[in-house]
Amino acid sequence: MASIVLEVASHCYSHSLHETTTSTNRLFSSKFHYPNNNASKFHPFPSKSALFVTHSLSCARIDSASSTQQPDPGLDPTRDRRRVVRVAWEKLVRWSRSWRSKSNTDVLQRTNKVVVLGGGSFGTAMAAHVADRKDQLEVVMLVRDPQVCLSINQTRCNRNYFPDHTLPENVIATTDAKLALTDADYCLHAVPVQFSAAFLESVAEYVDPGLPFISLSKGLELNTLRMMAQIIPQALRNPRQPFVALSGPSFALELMNKLPTAMVVASKDKKLADAVQQLLASNRLRISTSSDVIGVEIAGALKNVLAIAAGIVEGMNLGNNSMAALVSQGCSEIRWLATKMGAKPTTITGLSGTGDIMLTCFVNLSRNRTVGVRLGSGEKLEDILNSMNQVAEGVSTAGAVIALAQKYNVKMPVLTAVARIIDNELTPKKAVYELMSLPQVEEV
Repeated sequence: MASIVLEVASHCYSHSLHETTTSTNRLFSSKFHYPNNNASKFHPFPSKSALFVTHSLSCARIDSASSTQQPDPGLDPTRDRRRVVRVAWEKLVRWSRSWRSKSNTDVLQRTNKVVVLGGGSFGTAMAAHVADRKDQLEVVMLVRDPQVCLSINQTRCNRNYFPDHTLPENVIATTDAKLALTDADYCLHAVPVQFSAAFLESVAEYVDPGLPFISLSKGLELNTLRMMAQIIPQALRNPRQPFVALSGPSFALELMNKLPTAMVVASKDKKLADAVQQLLASNRLRISTSSDVIGVEIAGALKNVLAIAAGIVEGMNLGNNSMAALVSQGCSEIRWLATKMGAKPTTITGLSGTGDIMLTCFVNLSRNRTVGVRLGSGEKLEDILNSMNQVAEGVSTAGAVIALAQKYNVKMPVLTAVARIIDNELTPKKAVYELMSLPQVEEV
């Protein structure tokens, strides 16, 4: 009998075991006697109802005890939570210090000369950043405008883009391709995509076959649909030319102001990606590495087109709901095409994908977004482009994106609408109506 009672009592809290046993013993004590002539009619164990009463009494006592129990005044949930957070942060800091102590700085020490192709805003900002990494490092900017060259060498500023920023003393400019490229350890390519092939062909004879090219340019070549990973080796007639793509949410002005920034370098050669990471990373520029060159490049190209769409929504005063819906749809379209081309989904949600999209679509410093805002306000594309001193890659990339989407059989309603607006075959107002009239479908 005792074993059955204990088995029933085990359904309650363990500390009530003694009370349960005591209650049961009282319930089935010796005062319960049966006549001898009726003994066979009774089961020698307690009935189910008796066990239920025992179980209920035990649980009731536990509930009563629990309700009167007072919280331990020594316990402080807020203090415990803060301690957990503090320990987690200290672990992170220790890990970071350990990692930095093991990091290799040989690349920067061995590097003596870096050449930057192009004198635009981003090329200038990256030239200044690299020059700050080491005073003895020679950073040569190859520019086509003699006045810009003179401005950099005499006044230490690029008057076209950063008249109020002083460049480091170890940055020099030249219009001589041979002088710029000779003995260079790394090359930062900052020429706009649509002009890259012709430019590279003109300087190919001065390029060392082993010179690593770090591409800062984002976009697709209009007629060929090529990205920079294809343009550079083909234009230099060297399929083995080392190549790295640099991308991520980064405005040139904020780099010049030395504000914290994070970017990603992508290369099929892991050792090269690691080397470029060591060359560029600093306490104000985080550099992650990736092997997904296609994902990094296609995301960087398509986000410019999406930024034009975001600008149009802003220019038409369509509100925040519309903006959020459009950008999320655009992100899906970029993911659809990129993954069809072989990109990793994680790349599209990373720095070079979502990160760059957020910056370009929502911040006024974006050239492509500015084009969209002015289109949405009713200005003509020709007037907009004539008034700009920088290239908005999304304008020329839009048509190439749609051709690429057709090649991979991917539907891209938002980006196609942008291409139609740029071709002056669709007004922004009509585009909004058509997009809102699309079939209601399942989200993918």
